Amino acid sequence: MNNPSRRKVLSLGVALGLVGVADPARAWAWGPAGSVAGAGTGVDPEYVWDSATDPLMVSLLENGQVPSVNAAMARWVNNGDALPGGLPAELTAHLRTVNRLPSWANPAKLARAADFNRRKDTYLFMLYGLGSGIMSTVIPREARSVYWSFGGADMKDRAAKTFTFGYDLSQLDAFKPTGQFIVTANKTRLVHGAVRHLLPQSPHWKAGADQAIPISVADILVTFHSLGTYVHRKMLDWRIPMSAADQEAFLHSWQVAIHLLGVPDEYIPQTWAAAEAQSAQVLTPILAPTPEGLDLAEVLLGLTAEIDLGVTRGFLNEFVRYALSNEVGDWLKLPRDYAAAALVRTAWPAFILFREGLSPVMPGTFYMFDQFVRALAMLFLNKGASTSTTPITIPTGNRPAG
Repeated sequence: MNNPSRRKVLSLGVALGLVGVADPARAWAWGPAGSVAGAGTGVDPEYVWDSATDPLMVSLLENGQVPSVNAAMARWVNNGDALPGGLPAELTAHLRTVNRLPSWANPAKLARAADFNRRKDTYLFMLYGLGSGIMSTVIPREARSVYWSFGGADMKDRAAKTFTFGYDLSQLDAFKPTGQFIVTANKTRLVHGAVRHLLPQSPHWKAGADQAIPISVADILVTFHSLGTYVHRKMLDWRIPMSAADQEAFLHSWQVAIHLLGVPDEYIPQTWAAAEAQSAQVLTPILAPTPEGLDLAEVLLGLTAEIDLGVTRGFLNEFVRYALSNEVGDWLKLPRDYAAAALVRTAWPAFILFREGLSPVMPGTFYMFDQFVRALAMLFLNKGASTSTTPITIPTGNRPAG
C-alpha cells in the first residue's frame, strides 16, 4: 500500500461512496458473465466503439449531408413520432433498427423506475446536478471532449445539456410514446459517431488526448457510472429509503438507456453489485483535474448560481464538496466556506429525515433546502433554452480556435 496513486484512488473511492476500488494499473478484468447478456467476448471496451453508427456518420459528414439531416431531425422529438422524411436512405434504415427498446426491456420495471424517480426527485435533482454534473468536470476525457468539440464554443448551453441528461431519463414517460428519451438517445448516439470522426482532426484535442478515437464504449460506461451508479450509491449512503424492487427498477432504466446509446449488452451490468465492480475498473481510477474541466465546472456552478434563489456560492461550493469529497473540491479550486460546510453536513441529513417522514421535527433550514431543490428543478426543467425538449444537433466541426 506504498503506492501514492493507489492510496489516492482508494481514498477518493471511499469519499464518493464507490466500493471495491480497483488498482489504476490493473488491466480490464470485468467479466461479461455479470452483464445483461450473461456472456461475451471479454474484449476491453477501451477498444470498442460503435460499428453500426460510426461509418454512417463519416459518410454523412464527408458528403455534406449533416445540415439537412439536422433540419429534418428538428421535427423528430417524441418517441412516438414517425421518423422524419428527407433523411438519407442509409440513415433511415439505421434508425429503423435502433429506434426501439431492446427485447429484454421490462415495461413493468420501467414504469416502476418512473414512479421511483417521481418519489425521489428531490435527491435526483441534487445528485445529478451537483454530484454527477460536477463530477463530469474531473473526468479528463469527458471534460476535454466537451470543451474541444463544437458544443464547447457555447459552454453555457453545453453545461445546461450536461446537467439535464440524467433528468431526461427520469421523466415519467421517458420510454413511452409521449416521452422523448428514446429519440434523445438515438440523436446522442449519432452525435457521438460524428465527434469520433471530428475530434481527432482537432490539434487542441490531440494535444491532451490519450486515445486515438474518443468516446469508446469504456467512456460511455464511465458516464453511466458517474450518473446511475454514483447516484444509487449516494442515496444508500444518505440512508434514503429504497425497496429492493425500486433499486432494481432504477438500474433497469439505466440498462436500457446505455443500450440505446450503443453499448453492447455484454458490457451492461446485470446487478448493482456488478455495476459497482465495473465502476471500480473504469471510473474511480481516472478522476483528475484538467484545465478544460476547471472551465466547465465554473460555467456549471455559475449556471446554478443564476437561479439559486439567494443561496450563496459558498453554500453551493460546500454542497459540491459534501457530495463529491474535499479532494474533488480542491481540484476544482472551490473556495472554502466553513460555516456553510457545517450547515450542509448537519442540516442536509435532518432535511432528508423530515422529508422521508423519519423525523417529526422540521429543521429550521427546511425552507432554504426546499427552495434550493426547486431552483435546481427549474434548471433541469428549463433545459437551458427550451421548456419542451433538449435540442440535439449533429456537429460538422470542432470548437473554433481562439
